[in-house]
Amino acid sequence: MAGRSKLLLFALAVCLAAGGAHANSSKQSKKKKAKTSQKAPAVTAAAPLAAALPLATAALPTTVSDSGPEPQLARVFEAIEQNNLDQALQLTESLLKQYPNFRLAHLIRGDLLLARTKPISGFGAAAGAPTDKVADLREEAVARLKAYRSKPSANYVPRYLLQMQPDQQHAIVVDTQKSRLYVYANDNGRPRFVADYYISQGKLGANKVSEGDKKTPVGVYHVTASLPRQKLSDFYGSGAFPINYPNEWDKQQGRNGHGIWLHGTPSDTFSRPPKASDGCVVLANRDLDAIAKNLQIGLTPVIISNSVEWLSLDDWNKERNELNKTLEAWRTDWESRDTERFLQHYSRSFKANGQNFEQFAAQKRQVNASKQWIKVKAANLSVFRNPGKDEVVVVTFEQQYSSNNLDNAMKKRQYWKREDGKWKIIYEGAA
Repeated sequence: MAGRSKLLLFALAVCLAAGGAHANSSKQSKKKKAKTSQKAPAVTAAAPLAAALPLATAALPTTVSDSGPEPQLARVFEAIEQNNLDQALQLTESLLKQYPNFRLAHLIRGDLLLARTKPISGFGAAAGAPTDKVADLREEAVARLKAYRSKPSANYVPRYLLQMQPDQQHAIVVDTQKSRLYVYANDNGRPRFVADYYISQGKLGANKVSEGDKKTPVGVYHVTASLPRQKLSDFYGSGAFPINYPNEWDKQQGRNGHGIWLHGTPSDTFSRPPKASDGCVVLANRDLDAIAKNLQIGLTPVIISNSVEWLSLDDWNKERNELNKTLEAWRTDWESRDTERFLQHYSRSFKANGQNFEQFAAQKRQVNASKQWIKVKAANLSVFRNPGKDEVVVVTFEQQYSSNNLDNAMKKRQYWKREDGKWKIIYEGAA
């Protein structure tokens, strides 16, 4: 009985921790709901730039995927809570048939078997079990159950996904505190939750600053390549997808490093502890294979946050429309040939292509002096908010510029920052 009691106490601790997180999440949602309407609002277009955006549909389809071992893991702990250790053992055996290399399940099975023969002192009670490894597996259990019991609401979306361009089929959002990766589909311009997966992050957490700091970066990134298993060592599992860390905002903030990937696990490992990588985002191989089908090289955004912020659909539309109007004002002011009004959209701390604001402004004044007319079109617009305390958005679009003496086209990326309540461009260049 003593062994059973200890196991029961552990199960309760894990489940209460998970339930507590769920309760807090529910309270926050209720608090937000008191402030905002839950009906799906209409989307208002803001002149030609925003007119290119697809209108959001009235209803948001719900797709909730219980990916991976979490549902059965939760049932195992529920059986332990109920002191039904035989059922818990059966469920654990079934879990191991599906995931033979799942070390957490092996540890639970060992404890359940040991509890049949003698009192045990707690989780990972086998003689000689390494304390650090047991602690890692305990953290993994808590992370998996917390995430399983607090799925994203269908009426709330990540604050960061303000606009996906039409050919961006999916977006990836990572919550490092929850050790969770969320997949969102582009549902006519609006993000729709598809599935979520357990992940590992850097050994020393998030907010990467420098090479070798063992941290995962926080920001808006894009998948830049696909590296197949055949070109990698077994350590990276079924493949890898590099992202563009450091991006331009990172560089302006003095952050450096390289080689940040989404990748899998070694062939003898199902999953790694919540904090186990050198900065990469690591998934089980079967999970990486599942999301790999949705990753588009050069297109799919990967937004990594310490803790995902969620918006109601009303608030999401409000933020999106405010930014669309700002972008449209920038476009029309450029066409107006009123250089000083156009330059008001740029921050005094603007830096790009070796120019500061003063140098950029002087060039624009010189160029615009020769223009009799200017036309600017922007298509395939995407707008992603950067996680963190600084209010920064990353805007990418296909620009078509025409004037009396020049025509050109480019894919442009801008970083806008809110300064004194107004959005200003701090960087722009080719994407």
